[in-house]
Amino acid sequence: MRRAAISVLGGTAVFVSLLAPAGQDPVPAADSEPAFPAVNYAVAVDESASLAAEDMKAEKAAAKRIALGDVSSSSQVTVFGFAAAEKAGQRAVDPVCPRTTLDAAGREEVGGCVDKLRKRKKSEGTGTDLPTAIRQGVDDLTDGSDASVPRVLFLLTDGKMDVEDSFKYGDPSHRAAEGERQLKLALREAAAQNVQIWPLGFGSDPDKKQLDQIAAGGYQKGCVALPSATPKAHKVDGAKDVGTTLEKIFAAAHCLRHEEGPAPQRPPSTQEIGISPLATVGSIVVDKGDPEVKISYIDPAGDKVPTTSGTYKNSRFELAGGTGTVEALKIVDPLPGTWKVKAEAPEGHRSLPVAVSVLWQGELRGAITMDPPSPQAGEKVTVTMRLQTREGYEIKDPRDYAGLRVRSELTGDGFSPLALDLADNGKGSDPEASDGSFTGTVTIPEDADGALTVSATLTASGLSADTRSETGEVAPGELPVKAPLELPAGSTHPGGTVTGTLDVSNTTDAPHTLRLSVADVKDGLLSVEPNEITLKPGEQGTHKVTIKVSPASAFGDRLGDGLPLSGTFTVVDTTDDDRRLESTLVSVRVTPEPGIWDKYWWGFVSGAVALALAAVAVVAWLGLLKRRRDPFGLVLQLVSEDGTVLNEHKAGHGNNKQWYEFAVAEAHRSPRIERRAHGPYAVRRSREGGAVVRKGGNRIPLPVRGQVQLTDTLSLTLGGTPRTPGSGGRRSTYADAPAGRSHETSPSQGSAYDEFL
Repeated sequence: MRRAAISVLGGTAVFVSLLAPAGQDPVPAADSEPAFPAVNYAVAVDESASLAAEDMKAEKAAAKRIALGDVSSSSQVTVFGFAAAEKAGQRAVDPVCPRTTLDAAGREEVGGCVDKLRKRKKSEGTGTDLPTAIRQGVDDLTDGSDASVPRVLFLLTDGKMDVEDSFKYGDPSHRAAEGERQLKLALREAAAQNVQIWPLGFGSDPDKKQLDQIAAGGYQKGCVALPSATPKAHKVDGAKDVGTTLEKIFAAAHCLRHEEGPAPQRPPSTQEIGISPLATVGSIVVDKGDPEVKISYIDPAGDKVPTTSGTYKNSRFELAGGTGTVEALKIVDPLPGTWKVKAEAPEGHRSLPVAVSVLWQGELRGAITMDPPSPQAGEKVTVTMRLQTREGYEIKDPRDYAGLRVRSELTGDGFSPLALDLADNGKGSDPEASDGSFTGTVTIPEDADGALTVSATLTASGLSADTRSETGEVAPGELPVKAPLELPAGSTHPGGTVTGTLDVSNTTDAPHTLRLSVADVKDGLLSVEPNEITLKPGEQGTHKVTIKVSPASAFGDRLGDGLPLSGTFTVVDTTDDDRRLESTLVSVRVTPEPGIWDKYWWGFVSGAVALALAAVAVVAWLGLLKRRRDPFGLVLQLVSEDGTVLNEHKAGHGNNKQWYEFAVAEAHRSPRIERRAHGPYAVRRSREGGAVVRKGGNRIPLPVRGQVQLTDTLSLTLGGTPRTPGSGGRRSTYADAPAGRSHETSPSQGSAYDEFL
């Protein structure tokens, strides 16, 4: 019957929606302009005679990949080659690219000057003078530069320090030792000038221990206070891995995210690579190998984007290096999803594989809630921090927030700050691992009195830090007004709605006005109706609440196959000094509206029948829902700590056939359940079987064979589980309880309950 009702209601909704007039789409709110932090860096490239031809080619390509792929137009770069000066007239360093600002013109300029790097001839000095290379890098990075901008030196070498033929290091027998001494001095100077050093060794000869010494000897504070941003040495086996590895190092030093594409392919080919929904700026970097290879870029909507500088579909594009062996397409506000990079080349230029990668920066935001928002002293609360984009879209892919650190604390009047442990591991209070929601619990101190604030800070390399806070107030006791929300998870199309229920109760003799809102989402994407509800004195019942999604124009091309949209639903009691009664995260998946013919052809055929049956189906379905929640007939048992049943009580109809409210009388002498309006506990049936217990504003599932703790010594279970005729087993001691207790039943009375389930 349930499936039939859903099908009929679906057909009715489709048929009616076809007849309804289209609404007006609001103008979407403008996004904030993202900021792209700059970095000043130098690239030192080994030119010693030990290099093979493919090694030098790989070094050049690697230098171009990071220079062209930088996402900040304010960054500055210098590039130089180094070996050793072994005779008079020789020099250890070959400057090829002076300090260049990486705006559109600068990126093109760097792409060309990097080609001046070359392998040294034996007559030019072929050793490896690491101290001089480091000093050159420090000088390039500090001379006339802004000290507030991070300074980074990338050191590429295929060997270890070799100054034994360098006359400036003194007597030949002492040159090795002098080289080590000079290396330590150069590293000390780098640290004093706030210059990080990230060495990359390749081939079989590099000394990893020496590279580690170089990385540790420079400035250690990274672009963010995370281990991933601390300088480290890297070593790869061959030239083919130099470019990708240097990009990874560059991303770590520059606080960028790096996405490696599929295995390189020869043209003609089409490779796919993803751009995160968190990205505010990104560069698709293509190592073509051959300048004759032509690249085109296709966005997730299937459109070929322009490679000239300009704006297209709310994104800004800038191509650099299009005529060289490496090119990069910088995109501000890129369309998230899977991009396609198409490589084509004429005959004779298809032998080299094309590699694709992405460097990007982004913004990560969070929405934090505390449940309950107005707890009592000594009560345990659950804190949840859900990850979002700046628009309010949920983040579900753990790769988008890899390396994230979440720090949280609870502060308030009357107690010292408490650190919270929020985790996304599916353990304890966290319902699901790696779903983008970090959850933890904390007990409100007994000394707490007044305001409460729970805050959390998100920190991740490549993502701007975000701090969120939620305020509340210690409740003096049981709140007289309650308004918990029940909103089923679901999906809808742009302009659609998701409906939930607000279970309200007002135990005072005065009216209370509640204000409803949705926050932590881009203006206009989600709204709530009604936004205000007035409760009458003593009112108990339910109110329909509708979460409305903005029309399609607010999403542009970002909708794709669907977007998980989330916000924080809040209920505030304006009559009680804006006390927060409810603060919960709501999630709605917004999917694109399918074509009319593809989706609705059957609606025209079945519409007439659906309209005739709709009224009957709705009445039957609503009636079934109400009956399935009605607690009438539930057998409630009070159970002691040793499992003894102390009292049984048969529930009657709840208020409006919803909640059956009760209290525990004489809890320490002769405990028993008594029906009591506005009692501290309430119960109703669960659609999944068993029941749901309301206790102190929380809803706790009560399975058929489970229990819920009511007091320190008493628990609540469901009775009426039938025994097999003739079976043994201990009888409950309720039969020995004093006579006269209302609603007490015998074990045989449970069979009616089991038949109902």
